[in-house]
Amino acid sequence: MAIYRFSAREPKIGKNSFISDSAIVIGDVVIGDDCYIGHGVILRGDYGSIHIGNGSAIEEGANLHIRPNDILKIGEMVTVGHGAIIHCSTIKSYAVIGLGSVIGFDAVIGEWSIVAEASFVKKNTLVPDGKIVAGSPAKVIKNVSEENRSFWLYAKELYINLAHQYIKPGNFVRLD
Repeated sequence: MAIYRFSAREPKIGKNSFISDSAIVIGDVVIGDDCYIGHGVILRGDYGSIHIGNGSAIEEGANLHIRPNDILKIGEMVTVGHGAIIHCSTIKSYAVIGLGSVIGFDAVIGEWSIVAEASFVKKNTLVPDGKIVAGSPAKVIKNVSEENRSFWLYAKELYINLAHQYIKPGNFVRLD
């Protein structure tokens, strides 16, 4: 894995978390316990800070960054989908960011909210708790249902289990 200190900023990684060897983690990045940081992810805490809560999954190809002297706070059990670009200030616990979505500066994604695939959440947008947003620009389309919550709890546990499988000795072995 490519983990870099930048100036005096150094990543901190919680227990039982997996960080792919093709991920890049730079500077002031705090990764909680039981997290999955997928292949090709970029976490840039070079002049800002990124804090990722326990049990969160940052899936393949996602890119997270924040402006100078600011903090990107990601709650517990958050799913950031493949190829998402995240520049916001807050993603609250249990939220889901769909693959290929873009979240602009100072946006706040509410607890148990879902940003649909390929959506664009403009800067300064507040996505209320328990809402599903979609489109470009993203707009509320409906409330998160119990069926949505049940599915996403299942998916979040899959990624926690996947992280544990990756770090289990002998399971993830480079062959070249």
